[in-house]
Amino acid sequence: MRGKSVLLIIGGGIAAYKSLELIRRLAERGVKTRAILTKAGAEFVTPLSVSALTGEKIYTDLFSLTDEAEMGHIELSRAADLVVVAPATADLMGKMANGLANDLASTALLATDKPVLMAPAMNVRMWESASVRRNRAILEKDGVLFVGPNDGEMACGEFGPGRMAEPMEIVAAIEKAFGAAGPLAGLRALVTAGPTREPVDPVRFLANHSSGKQGYAIAEALARAGAATTLVSGPVSITPPPGVTLKRVTTAREMLAACEAALPADVLVMAAAVADWRPDIAAGSKIKKSADRIVPLIKLVENPDILATLSAHKARPRLVIGFAAETDDVVQNAIAKRGRKGADWIIANDVSVDETGGSVMGGDRNRVHLVSEAGVEDWPEMTKNEVGARLAARIAEKLKGAA
Repeated sequence: MRGKSVLLIIGGGIAAYKSLELIRRLAERGVKTRAILTKAGAEFVTPLSVSALTGEKIYTDLFSLTDEAEMGHIELSRAADLVVVAPATADLMGKMANGLANDLASTALLATDKPVLMAPAMNVRMWESASVRRNRAILEKDGVLFVGPNDGEMACGEFGPGRMAEPMEIVAAIEKAFGAAGPLAGLRALVTAGPTREPVDPVRFLANHSSGKQGYAIAEALARAGAATTLVSGPVSITPPPGVTLKRVTTAREMLAACEAALPADVLVMAAAVADWRPDIAAGSKIKKSADRIVPLIKLVENPDILATLSAHKARPRLVIGFAAETDDVVQNAIAKRGRKGADWIIANDVSVDETGGSVMGGDRNRVHLVSEAGVEDWPEMTKNEVGARLAARIAEKLKGAA
């Protein structure tokens, strides 16, 4: 984002204090911020505090001759790469949705020719009201982007959706908005991550050690590159990447159904560690030890092969990428898997336990091999985030060349 600029409109609400942290976080990333502070916003943060963080003059008055001489409201609204409204009050949303402009903030919103990102903040009853829902639908249809609001306790004591997104969530949404001009802009990505769990009874299940970290890192990298990204995730304890559409599943059959529902897509990355088998019957109550302590016999049946199914699907993505988590003969097994599954690429990695007792599953680093029709690329050991970024770049090269 370095070198980009943002026009920040600070609406009136207790969440306005978060705008100060947002400015600081943007500055850390090399983003220049100018700010419009509404009259109501100035009841919660001072012009001096905003100016100190932006290093710029703060604009407040539509009818200031001095401000108009220095930078007219039309130029102010169009000089930035992105307009961010945080907090976006019901009043500001209503004005923009209905073409009203009676102060500097609403006038700038109507006059801008740049993308607009809103971070709503209001009482839960206001957020759920028919008029606010209607205004949001109008704004979304007009191309306005949204981040949040989050669920939580309000300053008024009520609980529910209405809390403004946290500053780092807004930063991520800004990154995604800038990514709309990225190498994967206009493309759709589908990523799977994490393990699947196959129930034995209400308290037991078959699963594996997958943490989901690599799949989540790939989804985040694809979204940052501009792709509209859907992440189908098995049970993990990871915060979802901002800007990604998350679909939570538990079993392999649920994952396949969610993937088919998410098609069409331009690229599929199957990073999930899907259970190969499941019990043929999941008991409806907890299986108890018998009196003679005989271990109950569990018959296993094969789960659907998601990668092979989607590789042969009528809505097959242009680029299908599978993962091969192996403990021996890593590359050879990956080459065989690519042909067997009908995938374009296979990302192979060694998940055996090393001499220190560590494993790729659950760890933060990975060393992978990209197996394609061109041969095998051996990548150096990297963090999982770096693997995600490098894979996103390779996907962009492939799809750009095939376009």
